[in-house]
Formats: sequence, C-alpha cells, structure tokens
Amino acid sequence: MSLKGVHFLLSYKCDLECDHCFVWGNPNAKGAFHIAQVKQILNEARKLETLTYVSVEGGEPFLHYPIMLKTVQDATRLGLHVEVLTNCYWATCPEDAEAWLTPLAEAKNVELSLSSDSYHDSKVQTGEVENAVKAAFNLGIKVGINSTENPSGTPSPGNIGGAKVYASRLMYKGRAAVNLVGKAFLKPWSEFVKCPYENLASPERVHVDPFGWVHVCQGISIGNAWQRKFSSLIREYEPSGNAILEPLIRGGPVALVEKFGLPHEDRYADACHLCYSARCMLRATHPDTLGPDEMYGTNNK
Repeated sequence: MSLKGVHFLLSYKCDLECDHCFVWGNPNAKGAFHIAQVKQILNEARKLETLTYVSVEGGEPFLHYPIMLKTVQDATRLGLHVEVLTNCYWATCPEDAEAWLTPLAEAKNVELSLSSDSYHDSKVQTGEVENAVKAAFNLGIKVGINSTENPSGTPSPGNIGGAKVYASRLMYKGRAAVNLVGKAFLKPWSEFVKCPYENLASPERVHVDPFGWVHVCQGISIGNAWQRKFSSLIREYEPSGNAILEPLIRGGPVALVEKFGLPHEDRYADACHLCYSARCMLRATHPDTLGPDEMYGTNNK
C-alpha cells in the first residue's frame, strides 16, 4: 500500500442526522480523538514517507474545534495539504464565520469542503453556506461545495457565491441503505462485480476513527492503531488473506455474497447497497474486520 492520505474521523458526533450519512453521524454519538492520538497517527504516517494530505472530517469536526484546529496545524507543519469537511452550521453570519476560519487561514495549505445538499437542509444554497464561502474567500482559503445527488433528481447549482459545487453520487451504505433505498432505481444484484469507489487491492487512503480503527472503506477495518502501530498496519497490508477483502477485490460484492452463501434480494440500488447488506450479515463472525458498531448504526443512540 502506497498511502497518500489519512482521513481523520474526529468523531461520529454530528449536529445533524442526515438520511444519506454512511457513518451514521448523529448528536448522541460517543467518542472523539484526543490531540495526542492525532499526533500519534501523524508521526506514524510520516514513517511511510508517502503521505501527501490529511482530511479532517466526522461527524462534524467543528464540534471539536480545538482538536480539529490542532490537527490542521500539526499536519500543515509537516508540509501536508489539509482538507476540512464541514456542514458549516457555525457560519451564522459572515463576521462570525470569518472568526471561526481565521486560525485555519493562518495555518496555510488548507482547503475547506462544505457539505450542502437537500439532506442537510431543505435547499442547497443556505445562508450558512453563503456566509462560509464569503469568509473563506476573504481569508484566502480555497473552498468548494460537495453536494450529494438526491434520488428525486433535483439538480444542484453550479456554484454558490463563486465557490464551485461538486455533485457526488449517492452511496447506499450506512443510514442511506436503510432510509433511502425505497426511492432508488434498483438493478440486478449480479451486476455488482467490483467496488466502484475504493481500490481495495492497493488503497491510497484510509480513514481512522476515534476508537483507533483503520478503515480501507468505512466499516471495513484492517486493524486498530491503538493496539498496533499505524505504520505497521499499512506496511503489512495483505488483503488476499482477509476473508472479507479477498472476495471484494476478486469479484466485488457479488463475490462476497457467493463466498459465504448469503441470502440476497434480486435487485439493489448500487454496489454499496449490496456490499453493506452482506457485511451486516457477516459482522457476528468477522467482528475484527466489520466494525465498529458506530459504522453500522448499532451503537449510536
């Protein structure tokens, strides 16, 4: 594995509880990174000599502002590019938004990604988004807007306040696999013979959550960084010996279902939907790989 990026899931806690969230973010979620733990992961990642960027996300990272800011500062001091993802709940007016963002601007080499779509609010272009965009431009922070497509087909605007809106495909995993499938156009299950989003054979990024779990895809863990050195987990990554990863690499979610002889429906919304459904059935027998509970919505109330 030639690791380029580490995505810090600072917490599963979020002020919102969106239907499309694939990490089941919600206001009652427990656990958050400590500053020392962030530093531990960064120091271990440096040993790999391949890391170029860090992403700070959640949950909602601004709910843990001091930890988020220290992560940004420590990562940029190492010469890494940093992206911070947020729903910008904090941007209640332009002046306040600028106060929140000024320390990020001072860190340099920071990019802001605003999550804004009809799942977060009734409309994409909210006052908070506009305030955050204006403040980011005033401070010289690069900013873009990520808008997840709605099954109803409602289009997103091309830009908001001069910030480009990037439309992303809805992935039917996590809460979306439960709440949104009823609105989806379903396809034959046999079509899903590869993962369309992650190169599981040789990942260039991983997600690390506040409990230490290292994910090659959210909910598929390759070990725990509090139990074993992060650099060792990456260097010794061998998916061919992993009961879950091997079939996914060989033949996608279809191969995973076939390997374990799992019951299945005739049609699914996408590859994530079939994969997530299969993984939910396999969690009891593969707890070290298919976890933690927060990723599957079973420990977040």
